Amino acid sequence: MGELHLEILVDRLLREFKVKANVGQPQVSYRETIISAGKGKGSFEREVAGKPNYAACEIEVQPNEHGGGIVFSSAVQEAPKELIRAVEQGAREACEVGILAGYQLMDIKINLKSMDVREDESTEMAFKVAAANALREALKSAKSQLLEPMFKVEITTPEEYMGNIIGDLNSRRGNVSNMAPRGGVQVVEALLPLNTMFGYATDLRSMSQGRATFSMEFWEYAPTPPKVAQEILKKIGR
Repeated sequence: MGELHLEILVDRLLREFKVKANVGQPQVSYRETIISAGKGKGSFEREVAGKPNYAACEIEVQPNEHGGGIVFSSAVQEAPKELIRAVEQGAREACEVGILAGYQLMDIKINLKSMDVREDESTEMAFKVAAANALREALKSAKSQLLEPMFKVEITTPEEYMGNIIGDLNSRRGNVSNMAPRGGVQVVEALLPLNTMFGYATDLRSMSQGRATFSMEFWEYAPTPPKVAQEILKKIGR
């Protein structure tokens, strides 16, 4: 839905239905990655349903190439395969919550370096927990980086408004990639962080007297500038 549709619905909630709603900007779904390697050890030793459960392992994390996803490998050969699979599952589940700001991790390599297995005590559940603990320790010793969603934006506008629109894009940390005429109007293509695009429909109407339009689609996750990342982390209390 467009911003105007949402504003009308919010107004109806507050005025007609008397709903005491907290209204604010949508939350941006950031991501996290690492830009240096790290190692960590994790263990689990506890009685569960009267039976001892034990596991210990060491994990190394390394940066993966952009768009490479999360890749798991194991340097351990002699351990039971089901326990290695449990380590992988525990590590991948732990990647759902990064240590920098709690956002999902992406583009990292996870390598299982060693496992301590005790006969009749080591279980899949224990190794899942140990692996999650080891991954968190490895992330603490690595350097994390916040990633922000970038959107490809296409703006169609009469030429007389181009200067104001380009200046506004620059103020939103936009990177203009192309400008070209199309059927009597100008088309501007740019990459912008989603965080700066809230309220853009209203601002664009104001800058162009309602004559410019735009569309946007997700493009990629890109590193957040350090100053902006600090502000984001400060807002969420990190």
